[in-house]
Amino acid sequence: MSREVVLYIAASLDGFIAKEDNDLQWLTDTEGEGDAGYAEMYQSIDTTIMGKKTYDYILKNSESFPYPEKKCYVFSNSEKGSDEYVEFVHEDVVEFTRKLKEQEGSKIWMVGGAGILDAFIKQNLIDEYIITVTPHILGSGIPLFKEKSPQIDLILIDTRRYGQFVQLHYKVNQTKK
Repeated sequence: MSREVVLYIAASLDGFIAKEDNDLQWLTDTEGEGDAGYAEMYQSIDTTIMGKKTYDYILKNSESFPYPEKKCYVFSNSEKGSDEYVEFVHEDVVEFTRKLKEQEGSKIWMVGGAGILDAFIKQNLIDEYIITVTPHILGSGIPLFKEKSPQIDLILIDTRRYGQFVQLHYKVNQTKK
């Protein structure tokens, strides 16, 4: 049995994960409740995958690296090797993830960003979608789903309300994968 990849992400009602300039202030200004299921999801994973822009954003906007006890991979065309937090990966994200899914371990969190997420969706590499919808219509920005994605059939597992947020939890319908 292979490991599952989880997408845990917030998006505006019109489907954007960030403004065009990567601004997320609109997200942090919203009244939530608790941690929106973050701790539960975080306990289920042992690995994170993200792009270099997402990694840089996290370092710039966090007091400390938020995933120190997890194995973290950052896909980068420029960085090589590793630093105190992550291992930089300079290979095909799809092939690397397919190999990673076959290794022993818990779930893998696909943190972002948009480019890697698009590759994952186009190759149907995500097994579980946990999407928190925010009470915003941004009108433009970085879309959660880019054009020309394949049809992926999902099964609704749960819906939850966290203050002004609504969380949708889906699993990919394996009989149609």
